[in-house]
Amino acid sequence: MKFSGSAVIITGAGSGIGAALARSAAGMGAKVCVSDLDFDKATAVATEISGIAVACDVRDESAVQNLIQQAEQAQGPTDIFVSNAGLGQGDPTHAASAPDAVWMLNWQVHVMAHVYAARALLPTMTARRSGHLVNVASAAGLLNQIGDAAYSATKHAAVSFAESLAISHGEDGINVSVVCPQYVATPLIGLSDADAATRASLLTAHDVAQAIVEGVESDRFLILSHPVVKDYCLHRAQDHDRWITGMQMLRAKAQDAFGEVSAESLYKLV
Repeated sequence: MKFSGSAVIITGAGSGIGAALARSAAGMGAKVCVSDLDFDKATAVATEISGIAVACDVRDESAVQNLIQQAEQAQGPTDIFVSNAGLGQGDPTHAASAPDAVWMLNWQVHVMAHVYAARALLPTMTARRSGHLVNVASAAGLLNQIGDAAYSATKHAAVSFAESLAISHGEDGINVSVVCPQYVATPLIGLSDADAATRASLLTAHDVAQAIVEGVESDRFLILSHPVVKDYCLHRAQDHDRWITGMQMLRAKAQDAFGEVSAESLYKLV
């Protein structure tokens, strides 16, 4: 689906990948609704691109419904919905050490937010036989994010749900994409575009936004801003035990070099 002339909603668009995609989409002639938990950030981006801003806590189904209602009142039926909001906190100590509240927060933001959007939009998109649902997951949804079990588990679920949508609704004229970037210089991991210039493995939010635009306009299901992720998946499939051993070694290397295991440290080693 083309962005030009489309009505687009993007969650988590007050900063990072969401904000970069909002700018790209608006630059291509889309009508863009910028949504974020932080209304001030959403408003700043919306003002910049002449879009509209709606505050939304994606953990709340009624809030997601209200977001879609407000957006459609302003810009018409939704053509492209980008479910982008996300978070990452890391494991306090061992892989099961995060409290239930953290696991549930990850589940709500990384999985149920996608479900709520699809639940609200599928009836009208199916009736029109047109629409594109874009779920932003992570390379951790295909591989693993060392040091953040809740993030990895829920991002895997996000990828699986997107696949279910694609299988179930392709005949209804609905396109589905799942975005699985690896390391991106965003506020989520405390990195900037200047950091991205120092490592080939680290992309800017704009880089990922461009990959999303290209993937959506090509009606591609799996959007990989980091092509190497495909190679990693193939290596893991060939010998999963060897892959686990390699990841154990990478974890130990990060611990030795930086005294911690986090996305901020791991990107420097790949």
